[in-house]
Amino acid sequence: MADDRLTDDRPATDPHTPATAAARALADERVDHRFKALPPDAEGRTVGELAAERRNLFDGGFTTPVLALSAESVEHNLALMETYAQRHGLAFAPHGKTCMAPQLFARQLEHGAWGITAAVPHQARVYRAHGIARIFLANELVDPAALRWLAAELDADPEFRFACYVDSPRGVELMDAALRAAGARRPVDVVIELGAGEGARTGARTEADCREVAAAVAATTTLRLVGVAGYEGEVPEADHTKVTAWLRRLVALTATFDAEGRFAGVDEIVVSAGGSAWFDAVAEVFAEIPDLSAPVLKLLRSGAYVSHDDGHYRHLTPFNRVPEEGALHPAFRLWAQVVSRPTPHQAFANAGKRDAAYDLDLPQAQVVRSARDGAERPATGVTVTGLSDQHAWLATESADALEVGDWVGMGLSHPCTSFDKWQLIPLVEADGTVVDFIRTFF
Repeated sequence: MADDRLTDDRPATDPHTPATAAARALADERVDHRFKALPPDAEGRTVGELAAERRNLFDGGFTTPVLALSAESVEHNLALMETYAQRHGLAFAPHGKTCMAPQLFARQLEHGAWGITAAVPHQARVYRAHGIARIFLANELVDPAALRWLAAELDADPEFRFACYVDSPRGVELMDAALRAAGARRPVDVVIELGAGEGARTGARTEADCREVAAAVAATTTLRLVGVAGYEGEVPEADHTKVTAWLRRLVALTATFDAEGRFAGVDEIVVSAGGSAWFDAVAEVFAEIPDLSAPVLKLLRSGAYVSHDDGHYRHLTPFNRVPEEGALHPAFRLWAQVVSRPTPHQAFANAGKRDAAYDLDLPQAQVVRSARDGAERPATGVTVTGLSDQHAWLATESADALEVGDWVGMGLSHPCTSFDKWQLIPLVEADGTVVDFIRTFF
């Protein structure tokens, strides 16, 4: 917002231009008490004005705890996934639930994303409010109020492209009734969700079930079948063999539906899968999709890549299996201050469950910044053993590992539950300069 990261010199006809403009407009919001950790003396400035000051995270008045995003790591991750998708002939609709940050959506679109994936109607509304022209909703949408809103959005904007899951005749019935009651003029594009197996999450469990859903869609005028999709991350006891077998079922079902004429009249057939754990398998199997009656949109939906992490996704990213393709860089660092040192082997910092993700792994102490002289050192012998609401419990191997006032920089696990605790996140360069602020909408 304060630099050229969101500069937009594309033609006005580009469908992603409104998203970039909307992201830039967030710079006009005023800084106040709503936003954790921002300098108290910044009260009343706009976000853009504060970013333009390029304050330092450590001596520029920020209060602890403060969550920071590495500007260099975010840029690296955006570029890496853009290159990966291009190399493998994939379109990309990263899942926006991870960050719910329109500025990052704009950056993802600038880095080649086809659109943004959503999970629930609220997320889709946030996307539309910030200029997202293409939305893939990876859920069945049966809420009449949401469907009325969707019908109005589609009718008002001929360029708006939307698709969502269907996985049951009852769901189709509810969608059809709500859209007819809303007087929808454009049919809603749907993809049949193939479930990942018994005991998995949503989705029609068998090919026969999928055919029943397809027949229900064909009997309506409010819905249009455009493809098949699912989520391979729910394959029970997932490994490469089981995941690729399920993905080949997905591809075979798409080819069968096409041969049966179920996609007649569509300009593009959608085949979609791909979370953050198995997109290498998706790339492998989607490369096998045969020629169909229309061009195929091979849509990948991985979302956690934009920030990556130091825990859960660091262990399961496909780049561990294909290191020649590159590596994602963790972008989060939560800084907290030591506020109590009751014993030589125990300390407490002022960040807790309200500030850090803890649903998959505890934060990892990585670096200590001295309160005396600002010198940084590895957090050797410092371990986060637990979190209270507003405290991190730290175990230390030596009495001189920490003292009250030191800043402790921690890596986090699980981006989805890291972003959602912060409304305005400093984007920080390696030397501590804050160059922007990322606004979230959860």
